[in-house]
Amino acid sequence: MSKRPGTGSPCAACKLLRRRCSHDCLFAPYFPADQPHKFASVHKVFGASNVSKLLQELPEDYRSDAVSSMVYEAIARVRDPVYGCAGAISSLQQQVDVLQTQLAMAQAEIIRMQMHHAEYLARHGFKPVIGGRDVGGDQGGSSATSSPKMMRINEKPIFGLDLLDDQTWSG
Repeated sequence: MSKRPGTGSPCAACKLLRRRCSHDCLFAPYFPADQPHKFASVHKVFGASNVSKLLQELPEDYRSDAVSSMVYEAIARVRDPVYGCAGAISSLQQQVDVLQTQLAMAQAEIIRMQMHHAEYLARHGFKPVIGGRDVGGDQGGSSATSSPKMMRINEKPIFGLDLLDDQTWSG
């Protein structure tokens, strides 16, 4: 095995295939000697001959992306021989679905709690204001004749909707 000029060792592909690594090796730019696992996975799944043919047919600008895709798919196929990266994508999609359901349930609980809080305030003589200026305490005039304390509810809408919009609760 000859060494690649300037690198000190043959590329990972040539090392695995036990062949001489020339200065114009097709694999060398994409499978460096310090990452042998990449070529080992690609070789196991696709075969060196198929990878070589694919790289030769592609313009040089696309080869790096093609190798990245092959490495990703090969590693996924080694982990899951039946589904490969489609299995990983499916698993991730299921996780997203579960998390979206949990998020929707949490947001519904927040809305329920906000509504309960608004009802509580209304029962206890407070006047929640939606969409107005944030004020608190007595409103103009003396404390004997002032209106009840004002509180702001639902300052930040959930799902971009202010569910209590245009509703004023008075006590």
